[in-house]
Amino acid sequence: MDRQQAVEIAARAVIAHGGPECRTDPRTVRDAMNAALDHGATHDDITAEMKRQRGA
Repeated sequence: MDRQQAVEIAARAVIAHGGPECRTDPRTVRDAMNAALDHGATHDDITAEMKRQRGA
């Protein structure tokens, strides 16, 4: 997995989690976020990818 793939996975996990609705296991989100950060991504990278995936 490269940095971009990790960012895409993390963004998908955050979107699927649904914020306060907690539709998925928060550990999945944490693990995906940590993997992206370990690959050199920033929170801004993940936020931008979330916006891209949502079509904003």
